[in-house]
Amino acid sequence: MIKLYQLPNCPFCAKVREKLDELEVEYEVINIDRENKPQVVKDMGGFVPIIDDEGHIMKESEEILDYLDSKYGAITDY
Repeated sequence: MIKLYQLPNCPFCAKVREKLDELEVEYEVINIDRENKPQVVKDMGGFVPIIDDEGHIMKESEEILDYLDSKYGAITDY
């Protein structure tokens, strides 16, 4: 299951949540405390959103959206 590290009012985090919902991907939201960030957030530069997809850790909302589309997006035959 994907873990999404986020701040609740972050618009970039909202974009990632919306994409996960759109793709119907199961995920766990982890709201971070700005003063006591988890180590994974510190290791990735201290900013959110961050996803952890079974050990594949990513930051930057646009890169995350591209990753989610490529891994979980619908495949259509043309």
